[in-house]
Amino acid sequence: MPLDHAITTILSHPGTLAFPSNRAALQAAAVTTVRRATGHLIVYGDHGRRLLATDPGGHPLHECEWGTEGSNLRLTRARVQLDWGAWVGLVPGGLVNEMGLDLSRKPGWQRLRADDLRGMAAQALEVPLDEIRFFYSDQDMTINVKGTATIRHRKDAIFFLPGGTFDEARFMACMGAMHWEAIDFLPVVELFLSLLPGTGSALFELIRGLYDDQNQGTTSPRILRYRGIPTYPSEAAYRLFSQFFAPQLTGGGNPFPLFMDPPRSHMVTWTPVADPPRRYMEPSHHLCVTIQGRRMLKATCWDDAAGLSYHPLDRAGLAPCRRGLAIEGEQVLLTDGNAVKPIPLQAGWGPVTEPAPSEPAPSFMNWQELFSVAPPSVSPSEAFGAVLLYPEDEQEIGELPTQPFVADYLQDLIEQDRTLAVRVARAGRQLIRGFDAAVTACLPSDRPRACTVLYRHPAFAQRQAQALWNLWARAQRLDWLAQVRMKPCDEGTGQGAAERYDLAHDWIPFAHYEQPEALTADLRSLADVLSSGATAFLVGPRSVPDFSRAVGLVVQAITPVADLPTFRMHQSVLPRARLKPGVILYQLTLP
Repeated sequence: MPLDHAITTILSHPGTLAFPSNRAALQAAAVTTVRRATGHLIVYGDHGRRLLATDPGGHPLHECEWGTEGSNLRLTRARVQLDWGAWVGLVPGGLVNEMGLDLSRKPGWQRLRADDLRGMAAQALEVPLDEIRFFYSDQDMTINVKGTATIRHRKDAIFFLPGGTFDEARFMACMGAMHWEAIDFLPVVELFLSLLPGTGSALFELIRGLYDDQNQGTTSPRILRYRGIPTYPSEAAYRLFSQFFAPQLTGGGNPFPLFMDPPRSHMVTWTPVADPPRRYMEPSHHLCVTIQGRRMLKATCWDDAAGLSYHPLDRAGLAPCRRGLAIEGEQVLLTDGNAVKPIPLQAGWGPVTEPAPSEPAPSFMNWQELFSVAPPSVSPSEAFGAVLLYPEDEQEIGELPTQPFVADYLQDLIEQDRTLAVRVARAGRQLIRGFDAAVTACLPSDRPRACTVLYRHPAFAQRQAQALWNLWARAQRLDWLAQVRMKPCDEGTGQGAAERYDLAHDWIPFAHYEQPEALTADLRSLADVLSSGATAFLVGPRSVPDFSRAVGLVVQAITPVADLPTFRMHQSVLPRARLKPGVILYQLTLP
């Protein structure tokens, strides 16, 4: 049987297929294809399950691999392509955390069954028993003949796929284990800050596609609820869900407040919207657009060294980092501050008339102006890829991913410790050095202050500058940006002899831990720019106290980073997580 044109195009396009079973199915013509009214193509295997989805031009959006488990057909892996060309992988049940409990001393343990263990778990986690039953099967809760209970928590694992395949997959995040063969809930994503830009919408495009396949021909599509142990409702999650599914409350009313209340999030029901977002790739302009109805929701240029998408202006005339979009005539106008980039609307996108041009809010300054000379030179892949990835196993967590554990802890500590809060509030000048992945968390939010940020990793510094602009734009504090300056570490602080810092966050590179000369230089350079009585938070090796004395710094507090509650919280998601040995947080002062 000859292959149709769509199949031959897919087979001839490198990177469209990564799973051998799918390529074999297409080569054998053991597939059927469906062309949607939007022009998007869906390829189904002879088992009736979705294998591939492409845009009208044949550019792949997602690919699914199916396998048998006993007599059941299961989703074994999936890939989704992001707006900027990177690929993200999904492995159902790909992360399994096990916990053992010795129940041998509990009277009558021999009579305990899986549901008894579920009841104990529900009580310990303070969640309804039905939720435990939903996520934990009998196979996930077992007791051996010696009275040891094993509890397995299965989650779907999300990976970054360099090169688009699972050959060098890097763990990125996880979410509640979904029933992919019969989707019946909306998942909680854990480690969501590690998701590459566009991952959430691309995964929901896959979820909605499979959901539609499963509910095709039914008059009452399955009602979904947001479920997880626990749930982490957020405004961003609500917005994402609402693009693909409509939230509703029994009896009517605004579902958002109820959704944002974790114990009651599941009371909001979600049904499919009539016209979910659709994506189109436009290689001639290195562009991916997302359109819903006649409205463009997002545009991403995958050759953009800023690593940012363009969005419609909100009611206040703002878009993230002043990157707006509007439709004018037969063009989409992409705006970056005062710069405008017109791109012709493509006929294959269908009618697109919104959003109409509107007046942007006046801006005090752009995120690029945070840098003392110019933003760092960063490639598009580095810019888009500047997220923190954490190993799912016993591998040591890297230097940059370790930083938020410290910065977030210090934020909480300063809020809770009144004496420390007063000292920080009095600080008029601040130094942040080497905290390239956590600059925004290091900046106190009580008032503006002069701050010098010295960075070592340009892509992450750029991402932090963008995050800071967005944070202060939402808080209507953009005028505070004028007092923040970012520059490479090798340029130094630039402080004059009479100018000193009252507050410092300093990170000694891991590479210096075993180098006495480098440690001495690090601490000397810190002591030289502190004012008398200044407070400095420094992360370094166990030997810091010895070197501190030599340069006149006094150690006031010592806390291993592995003991911080922020890291312990991370271990509740990834129990095997471990840090570099001997990473210590110090509180120092200069007498």
